[in-house]
Amino acid sequence: MTVYDRLLEVKDDEYKEFQAKLVPNISADTILGVRTPQMRQIAKEVFAGPEKDTFLSELPHKYYEENLVHFFVIAMIRDFDECVRETERFLPYVDCWPVSDQSSPKVFKKNHEKLLPYIRKWIASDHVYTARFGIRMLMNEFLGDDFSDEYLELAASRSGPEEDYYLNMMVAWYFATALAKRYDETVGYFEEHRLDDWVHRKSIQKAVESYRVTDEHKEYLKSLR
Repeated sequence: MTVYDRLLEVKDDEYKEFQAKLVPNISADTILGVRTPQMRQIAKEVFAGPEKDTFLSELPHKYYEENLVHFFVIAMIRDFDECVRETERFLPYVDCWPVSDQSSPKVFKKNHEKLLPYIRKWIASDHVYTARFGIRMLMNEFLGDDFSDEYLELAASRSGPEEDYYLNMMVAWYFATALAKRYDETVGYFEEHRLDDWVHRKSIQKAVESYRVTDEHKEYLKSLR
């Protein structure tokens, strides 16, 4: 049974309508209407089965859910080099924000030094969702012990009115998270208004809505709008 066949067995037409509203930049005809837990279960079956390599090589896929299953399978690969190789092969085919955002390879956490050059390359990409994925990996992996001030500038480099909406939104998400995790190092970007106006305001909005930002910091950020 193919991945497509498995997806058809669990599709939900009402959920398809809901999903189509979340990703208006892709055709509703490419959405089957399958919930994330079911797709993750299918990905586990593919990863453990004999069809894994064949499925990962079948690009491009036709359906949104096939792309999600594909990235979920990649996220389970335990060898760093293989995981990055499959990630780079797949990223050019990512065409919407949910596919870019829902997969986080576990092996990346143990290989930060090897991962960072790839993140730099992805963020510099002309492909919106490759750059978005790169910024998300920078946010997920490098706001903790491995943080460096230069990473803020790396994320900020992709904000601006000339950039795609979905890329600017990810930059705002990055900076809102940075305000939660690295407030002292990050707040200067807002005091000095170093970001694009839209990203500046959206970052503050997200930070103010976050339970991880203190009330004191929220009040100050509101004054910087």
